[in-house]
Amino acid sequence: MTYVMSDIHGNLKRFESIMEQINLQPEDTLYILGDVVDRFPYGIKILRTIMKMPNVKMLLGNHEYMMLGAIGHCKDAADERENANWKQRRIWYRNGGGITHEYLKHIKKEYRAELFNYLRNLPVNIDVEVNGVQYKLVHASPTEIFMRLHGYHYEYDNEKEFAVWERWDETHHVPEGFTMIFGHTPTWHFQEDEPSKIFKCDDAIGIDCGCGYDYGRLACLRLDDMKEFYSEGE
Repeated sequence: MTYVMSDIHGNLKRFESIMEQINLQPEDTLYILGDVVDRFPYGIKILRTIMKMPNVKMLLGNHEYMMLGAIGHCKDAADERENANWKQRRIWYRNGGGITHEYLKHIKKEYRAELFNYLRNLPVNIDVEVNGVQYKLVHASPTEIFMRLHGYHYEYDNEKEFAVWERWDETHHVPEGFTMIFGHTPTWHFQEDEPSKIFKCDDAIGIDCGCGYDYGRLACLRLDDMKEFYSEGE
């Protein structure tokens, strides 16, 4: 079975609720479309769990991107005081990074190095085929849009930055032959009547159901039969 979830944002209880429901087996694959960290306390703990699971594949999200830009080049807290990118750190903190940073201060230097190395090597898009259907998994937008419209996106320095930040909407092009699955933008932006449910249109599926907020929840989609799973409780 093939599962997709996104935007856990450090909410361990909601993550555990989904993992209990799907009962991931060694022959299954779970794709996580980024933004494991920030806003709730346990993003680093969840990341370290994911890193130990060979059948869990992750994309880089904008929150991991911000963390790397702020302190990913620093060995420890002492190094941060001298060499942190303070501009990027302020942006990260404005987006809920402070709670993740506090947790990072309490892990061993070697674990920190492993974590940042893992994040630096994550892709921003993955193509997957399930039951003959081609899916393009992205955090925010497919890189193909940047390549086609890069002249209109002066605020992004490269396609990686574009892919983790640029919010998809129905005016954006989905690469031909694919159904795109994305996170990053909570689904209540697309469907006010069902604000915390997976959003579906002709060629795109949004699965960020607002887990980064108190009033949201974590969603997971099984691609083999399109069954939807939602976190239970808080």
